[in-house]
Amino acid sequence: MPRPRFLDPTDRGLSQLGQEILPVLYRHRLLTAGQLARLLRPAATSTRYIRQQLEVLHGRGLVDASVRRTSRAGELLWYTTALGCEVVESGGELAPRAYRMTEDAAASQLQEHTLAVNHMGLAFVQHARRLGDECGPLDWDPEVAHRVRDGDSRLGDEAFLVPDAVLRYIHTAPTGNGEQQRMLLTFFCEIDRATMSVARLAAKLHAYARYARYIPQPVPGRGRPKAGGYRREAWRARYPSFPRILLVLDGASPSQLAKRTDDLRALAAADARLQPAAADLKAGVTTLEQLQRRGPFAPIVTPALGDPESVDVLMRLSAAAASAA
Repeated sequence: MPRPRFLDPTDRGLSQLGQEILPVLYRHRLLTAGQLARLLRPAATSTRYIRQQLEVLHGRGLVDASVRRTSRAGELLWYTTALGCEVVESGGELAPRAYRMTEDAAASQLQEHTLAVNHMGLAFVQHARRLGDECGPLDWDPEVAHRVRDGDSRLGDEAFLVPDAVLRYIHTAPTGNGEQQRMLLTFFCEIDRATMSVARLAAKLHAYARYARYIPQPVPGRGRPKAGGYRREAWRARYPSFPRILLVLDGASPSQLAKRTDDLRALAAADARLQPAAADLKAGVTTLEQLQRRGPFAPIVTPALGDPESVDVLMRLSAAAASAA
C-alpha cells in the first residue's frame, strides 16, 4: 500500500515524513506521536523524529496538540488546524470532511473514544504488514454517514447510520490449488469502551439491518420511478458487497467484556425486528486487546447472531473447528 504523501507539492521545506503526517492527522482527527510512528515509521525505535516533524508542522500553524486527559505525564494528542485542513483539502487527494477538530473538541471527553478507534485501525495495519496483506494508514475513515430513511435529512436523527469507522482491507489467502486469492474486505466498525448500554449496542445492530435492506424511494415530483418499481438497496452504490460489522469492546476487564458480549447476543436473539435480516448480516463482537494481540484472522470474534462458536473477522471457523463440526 503506497504511503500517504503531502498534498501541497509546492512546499519544499518539509521532510518526506512531515508531508505524510498531515493527511493522516486530517483523516483520523487525534493521534499520539506513538500511533503516528507505528503507522508511518514502524521500524523506528523511538518517536523522536516523529515529534520533531510535528513541531515543524506546529511552527507553520498546520497542526496543534492537546494534553491527553488521562495522562499524568502530559502526553500530547495531535490534530490538524483549520489551516492544515485547508492545505489537505486543496490537494484534492482526500475527500473533504465537514467535521474539523477544534481546540475544544481535542480537549474534550471524546479523546479516549477517538484514540480507541485509531488503535483499532492501527491493529489492522500492523497485522496486515505481518501477513503480507494490504491495509494502510488511510484505510479507515471515521464517521461516514449512510442514509437509512427517506425524508428528513438532518444529521443526528434516525435518518442516518454513522459507523465509528469504515475500514478497508485486502486479504490474500491460498485457494488450495497453489494460487492466491485477493479478498477486498470492508468493515463497519463500532467501538464501545463500556460507556454505552448493551441495549444501545443492540440497537446499532438493528440500524445495520435496516441499512442492509434500505431502498431509497423517489422524492414526489422528482424523476420517474424505474419500470416495475425496481430500485436497488442504497449500499450497493457504495460497496461491492454488504460490509461485515465488527463491534470492538474495550474499557473493562475481560470478564466484564465477555458478559457484555453474552448480553448483546441475548438481546439480539430476542429482537423480532432483527431476525428477518439476520441472514444478511455478518456481525461479530471482539475486544480491542484480542484484535491487537492476536490479529483479525485468529478466532477472536463471537458472532452477534446464531452459533456462539469463535470465528475470525471473516466470520469463518478455524480449520480445526471446521473439521470437527
